[in-house]
Amino acid sequence: MRKILLVLVCFSLLGISALAQSRNTRPRVIASPTPPVLKGDTSNQNQTKRPPVLTGDTKTAKQPQTNDVTEEVPAEEDGEVLKIETNLVTIPVSVLDRDGRFISGLQQKDFQIFENGAAQKIDYFASVEQPFTVVLLIDVSPSTSYRIDEIQDAAIAFVNQLRAGDKVMVISFDERVHVLSQPTNNRNVLRNAIRQANFGDGTSLYEAVDYTIKQQLRRIQGRKAIVIFTDGVDTTSRRANYQSTVRDAEELDALIYPIRYDTSGYMNGGGGGVYYPQKRRRTGGGILADILGGIIIGGNTGGGGSGGGNTGGSRQEYETGKTYLETLARNSGGRNFEARNDLSAAFAGIAEELRRQYSVGYYPETVGQKGERKQIKVRVMRPNLVVRAKNSYIVGENEKLAGK
Repeated sequence: MRKILLVLVCFSLLGISALAQSRNTRPRVIASPTPPVLKGDTSNQNQTKRPPVLTGDTKTAKQPQTNDVTEEVPAEEDGEVLKIETNLVTIPVSVLDRDGRFISGLQQKDFQIFENGAAQKIDYFASVEQPFTVVLLIDVSPSTSYRIDEIQDAAIAFVNQLRAGDKVMVISFDERVHVLSQPTNNRNVLRNAIRQANFGDGTSLYEAVDYTIKQQLRRIQGRKAIVIFTDGVDTTSRRANYQSTVRDAEELDALIYPIRYDTSGYMNGGGGGVYYPQKRRRTGGGILADILGGIIIGGNTGGGGSGGGNTGGSRQEYETGKTYLETLARNSGGRNFEARNDLSAAFAGIAEELRRQYSVGYYPETVGQKGERKQIKVRVMRPNLVVRAKNSYIVGENEKLAGK
């Protein structure tokens, strides 16, 4: 029995010795799998920081529990849009010589910006040639019916200035607003849309401008403008007016180019204007046939207002319309044109301005109250140059959209 116990003790001592020797060798290391990263989890401070992911809600996100600078929060792939408030004021600027030719090659140091007379630090500057989108807004009210062919031809002449990347949208208006073409660069589609612009009753110019700014332009990204073919007289707008649309133009990040047609001669007897409540058909006789037909059947050859069955407008209404168009152009930073002049050069100049603008931006030294009007002035530090830019803006919410 003692012999057996002695043998067992010996084996135990040998096992302990072998175990001690094995501890002197380096064990095999097995890499542990990386733990999954949970959304919004910041508990492990040693791992790489990642911003929390929003899950279908655009409300205020929870702030990280550290003192680090907050990282930008990306939008989910579900089409949600994040609203980021900013006070950056950006101004489209065109710089021309005395002959109306665009001046390229200017740098940020060549510009100065003043707000309410105080110099501002330029924080954003860009000068690249970019495509543009223009809304052609065509007046097809009775007062312009006798120049509709001329207006349509002028609109098509503008389309002919397009390059491959430029787009045009066609909208006509009488008492109502009619979208004839969505933004496209297909010239055949645009020409057909323009030729479809037949006239109707009334003139809702203010509503057409209001609709274009609020319902169409705000959905269009990049450089954009409105070219309006009209006599400027409004007779049937109810949801918008002179003051509201002038204010909209001041807040707009796009340029407005009115092309004014003086139709007072037709409407007040000077041109023998004849009003037909039916839509005008394009016939071989044209305007002369309309006038002769009116005389034969005893049609009205002038007088009255320009809507609701009358075709004319007082001299005061035409003067108001002219002032209105000039104010739209000035408040937006665009230019006003008279249709009696050669428009081919004007259209080429408009396209060049839109395509080759400078964009200058700054953060105001003094942040104004919402609704406050501020005067701005842009200068170029070179002689004999003409600067075209907005001269005022109204402080708004200044929200930019990020995401899809």
